[in-house]
Amino acid sequence: MQERYRSVPILVKSDYDRGMPSNARQRLLTTAEELFYAEGIRAVGVEQILNTSGVGRASFYRHFASKDDLVVAVLQDRDKRWRAWLAERVTTHGGGPLAVFDALAERFARQDFRGCAFINTMVETADPTSPAHRVAAQHKAEVAAYVEALLTTAGASEPAALAAQFTLLIDGALVTALRERTPDAAARARVVAATLLASTA
Repeated sequence: MQERYRSVPILVKSDYDRGMPSNARQRLLTTAEELFYAEGIRAVGVEQILNTSGVGRASFYRHFASKDDLVVAVLQDRDKRWRAWLAERVTTHGGGPLAVFDALAERFARQDFRGCAFINTMVETADPTSPAHRVAAQHKAEVAAYVEALLTTAGASEPAALAAQFTLLIDGALVTALRERTPDAAARARVVAATLLASTA
């Protein structure tokens, strides 16, 4: 289960400063991701994406049938990079299940942190049958599976049940960090997670 989370190069703006790529499709993805995360999916229109990216309208529609298709592509791309980033940071912090919260603390401390893009998407696209909502929900399921794998490796009893509790703490920390504008939420969630983990040893 853990094999799909092996470290790969991370190319997210929040991890490295990046210039605007030359490929039109990638420029659209890069621009849309930044705008959606900063301002919200509903608040950003195709015209703003075109103006910011410098890509023409005809080129946009060669790559994406609609804004909704672009949203899905952005989320799929971000999902892959976010989970790869998480796996890399967890390894750096020792590889145990509690290292997830150490990784989150790094993310929360960044100036450009605007909460969880996938939770934000599920709020903005409340219809659970919408493609964007489904991609966001699948991301959460993949993260939960990764946490369960970490707990299994750590020897926790009932890792699936404990993973559900850990992911509840993760999502709570993501929302709290945005509300409080402080990385402390990760540390507080880690304390609770450590208590839960110790109780299953």
